[in-house]
Parts: sequence; structure tokens; C-alpha cells
Amino acid sequence: MLAQRISDELLPYVKQPSQYIGREFNQLARDGDWDAAQVRVVVGFPDAYTIGMSHLGCQILYWLCNHTPGVCAERVYCPWTDAEQVMRDKRIPLFTWDTRRPVSEADLFAVSLQYELGFTGFLQLLDLAGIPLRAAERDDRHPLVIVGGPQADNPEPVADFVDLVVIGDGEGAMAAILELYKELKSNGVRRRDMIEIMARRFPWAYAPSLYDVSYHADGTIAGVIPRAVGLPTQIERCQTPDFENAPFPTRPLVPFAEVVHDRMAVEVMRGCPQRCRFCHAGYTKRPVGVRSVEKILSILEDQYAATGQEEIGLLSLSTADYPHLRELSARVNERFAGRHVNISMPSLRVDKMLQNIPWMASSVRKGGLTIAVEAARDTLRAAIRKKVTDGNLMDGLVEAYKAGWNRIKTYFMVGFPGETADDIRGIYELSREMSAARKRIGKPPAFINASVGWLVPKPYTPFQWAAQPRIEYFQEARRILAAAVHAGRTKAVRVSTHDAKRSILEAVLSRGDRRLCATVEQAYRLGARFDGWDETFDYAVWLRAFEATGVDPDWYAHRERATDEILPWDHIRSGPKRDYLEDQYSDVFAKTAQPSPAPGVLPLPILA
Repeated sequence: MLAQRISDELLPYVKQPSQYIGREFNQLARDGDWDAAQVRVVVGFPDAYTIGMSHLGCQILYWLCNHTPGVCAERVYCPWTDAEQVMRDKRIPLFTWDTRRPVSEADLFAVSLQYELGFTGFLQLLDLAGIPLRAAERDDRHPLVIVGGPQADNPEPVADFVDLVVIGDGEGAMAAILELYKELKSNGVRRRDMIEIMARRFPWAYAPSLYDVSYHADGTIAGVIPRAVGLPTQIERCQTPDFENAPFPTRPLVPFAEVVHDRMAVEVMRGCPQRCRFCHAGYTKRPVGVRSVEKILSILEDQYAATGQEEIGLLSLSTADYPHLRELSARVNERFAGRHVNISMPSLRVDKMLQNIPWMASSVRKGGLTIAVEAARDTLRAAIRKKVTDGNLMDGLVEAYKAGWNRIKTYFMVGFPGETADDIRGIYELSREMSAARKRIGKPPAFINASVGWLVPKPYTPFQWAAQPRIEYFQEARRILAAAVHAGRTKAVRVSTHDAKRSILEAVLSRGDRRLCATVEQAYRLGARFDGWDETFDYAVWLRAFEATGVDPDWYAHRERATDEILPWDHIRSGPKRDYLEDQYSDVFAKTAQPSPAPGVLPLPILA
């Protein structure tokens, strides 16, 4: 019996066996449900348990499926490297966390693709489950492999591995798929026919196997053509019409092992009204949906009764833009402060900080304040549509210091078009000014932790045509920052930078086409695992995969696209119209007084 083998042959031989035992509090799938179900679903997350258990989207799908009559849904996450080795050595197939059933027995295997560096995790799930990696090699014995999530907006780098792609919100899409699948299964419809029926029935369902991609001699895309008459030439985005009452877990799973976010969480708003020019989610999650204060309070009361957790996360792309934030926070604090429950806020917009600080002082824990500044100079911030000025930043910080905060984490990004060495040097200079602003209230300087990431141009944003700077640019930027820190001689400011190689890989995969499927598979077979983790990421493996598959990563990451080029995701309507994005991109260069770059792979840049 598989369950007994897992207990005897796997758990004693792995680190942190608690992340594999399942049976968490509030688990919905019970013994017997799987065998009795008309439709069996596995909800997969292509990363470790510590990340996947914190992902709200998977909990929503798990909740929705298990509250659908005739459906049983169980969960799976990527086994860590030690567990994978044991499973391969002992021939233990990938199993569900809930009741330890083989994933391969599912009717539907739904995987959420949250970030590019999870692509090899997706292949790991398929491989360990015994499901052929290539969709073309699957037959009626295998589950339908469905992917969704932000990275599904450009699914082409994994197109050969998926049967169906859901574009947009998952709640309505999954409900519709479950209803249709029940009908098709009861009528004995074959697997391959199911895929085509769904692709024809649902405007947001994309079946890559039903579309051919052709290329020009220069490598750019010539067209994406349906293989059969009647298939849509454009895939639409699925949107939740009633966000207020969309399915939401009121009895969330409580993990046994330590996870990234062990807290109650409620999505207060979906989408963001800001449209910062580098942000994929801000351009695709439209229109903005808002939950009422009463609905949120009702969800939180149910979650607290079911979990007893001591932290509340008010989640959104931009929680500060939630229109009833002050009322919500006051009422949450009124209800939960006496139960020793804290409110956790994601990063704040600076222009909202002044009006929010007074109530935050009494309701939000003081562990640290997080602010997304992105660029150090007003001019560059205006170019990327980040509505922050030095003046309102400092005013907001002073109010935060008065309210008791003394540690600030701030996010910056390097690599924007029109950027100069002064912009990069200014990251440290601004951080130092932020620290010194605490002296205005007669206190010692605040501690500033400035985290610097590298621009990864994303589909459906004005930067979708932009060349990402080469690694030498990022290395020079790091040297400029290090020199500024050394000259500054203060322990109150810490500047850290991300791994530039990882950001370059993200840029390749983010705007990749179907030819990258071979590269992703090759990297996986060469040992690429958990590419988002410092301890396991190995860029050399990816370089070998690029070489073996004849792919030039520079062409994907560091190439300026012509605005009339057909992009790999142009057949998917997930964002604004193209002419709007073109105007936004042109405005970047107007605001930075820089000429628009010519198409082609970037030469080695010089920071001046």
C-alpha cells in the first residue's frame, strides 16, 4: 500500500518529514472521498511545501473543488531534493498530501505557474508522477494537465508540456471546467477530444497542441495559426464577475511545518489601479475588484475560529489603494486586538503612507515598515509611473518614526531604460537620507535595509519590447553601490542586491517562445531544481541547456524588440491594447530625455 510505503520508506530518510505527512488541520479531502468522487483533481504547486502552503491561490482552488458536488481535490508540492532522490531510489510515485494517492490517478492535474523559475518544478511534478513530460506522448491513461497563474499569460516556454492553459482568474474557469468534465467523462469522451471541446467552448482556454507557430528567417515569429477551423485566433482572459462573493477558504489549511506565511489571509482587492510600467499584474488584472469590509470581517472571523492563528494578512497588489482600508483596519483591530492578533501589511505606496500612518500606529505590528520606492530620483520614478517624490517620502517617514517605527525595508530596481549612474548611486544616497530623517524627531538614525533587484521586462507591460541590460551592466551597478556604501561609512544603511544571473534567466523565460520548451526540459534533465532558491540554483546548468538546444539567451533577454514584431503571447488577450502600451513605452524615453533604442541585441552597455 502506497501510504504505508511513504511512512516506512520515505519519511524516516528525509529532512523535515513534517512537510510530507499531510493530514493538516482543516484538510478537506478525507479517506474514501477520492474513490467515491466523480471527478478527481490534484492541485499542484511547483515549489516546496514551505512556499506552496503559503500560496492563497492554491488554497482557493482546493476549497472551490472540494465544495463542488462530485469532486474530490487533493494537493501536491515539489519534494525537496533529498526526498526526490529517495522516491526515485525506492520507486515511490508522487503522491497527494491529503490521502497519499498517486497523482497519476487524477482526472485533472491543475498546476499554478506563479513565476518563471518554477518551470522545472512543474516538470518535476509531472516526472515524479509518471506523467509524460510532453503532452503529445500522453493518452487516456493520463490526467489532463492544466496550468494557470501569472506565468500562464505567456505559456509558450512550457507549451509542449501542457494540455490546457487557463488565462485569467481561476475561480470561474475551474468551476466551468469541472462542470464540463463531468459531462464529458460520463459520456465516455476521449481525452484528446476533451481538450479540443474545452478549447472551443471556453474563450479563455488555450490548448497549445491545437496551434502551430511559424517563424521568419531572423527567428522572430511569423504567426500562430489554429490547426482546425473554428478554433479562436485570440484567447480571452477569464474574469471573476462577482469578486465580493467569489469562493474563498474560510477554514484554511494550517501547516505542520514552518512555512513562509503562517497566518490568516484575505484578498481584500484584486488588481491594482496604479499601472507602474514594469508591473505585469498591474496591466493584466483588470478591472480592479474590491471586497466589502463586512465580507472581509466575516471571512476573518471564520478563519480565526478554524485556525487560532495570531496574524492577519490583508492581501492585494496594492493594499494601500483599498478604498476602505482605514475603516477595515480599525474594525479588524477592534475585533482582534484583544485576542492578541496582529495585522500584517504588505509594502506601502509612499503617497498613501502619510494618511495611513496614524491608524497603523495602533493596529499594525512594529517589526518593520516596507516601502516600494523602485527608483532613487524623481525623474526616473515619473518615467516608470511610480507616484513617489522625495518630499512625500521624507514626510511619510517622519510620521512613521513619530509613530514608533525605527526599521525600514525598501525595494529598488535597476535596469530601467534611460537610467544613469547617478540614478544607481542615488539608491544609497536616498537610503542614507531616509535613515537620517529620524533625527528630525530627536532620535538616532533609523536602520534602512535597501534591497536592489534587476529589471525583468514582462509581457503585457510597456517594457515588453525592452532589452534587459547585460550582466556586465548589473555588475557595474553593484560596484557603484558598493563604492557608495564604502564611502558612506554608516552602519545604519544596508544595501543588498539580487542574483543577476537569476534575473537574466527570468528575462529569457518571461518573454520566451515555444522553442524554449526544449531548453526547459534539457535543464530539468541536467538537474535544474528549485531555481528560485539560492542553495539550489545553478546557472551553469542552464548555460549547458542553452548550448545543447541551440538557444541564444542573449536574443531573448538582451534584445530590443521592434514594436511591430509579433510577440509570443500576442494571440492571448490578457492586457491593454498594443497601441496604448506603445504610447506608454515612448513616454519613458520622453521623460528621461533619451532616444528610443533601435531593435537588436544590446551591445555591452556603459554606465555614465
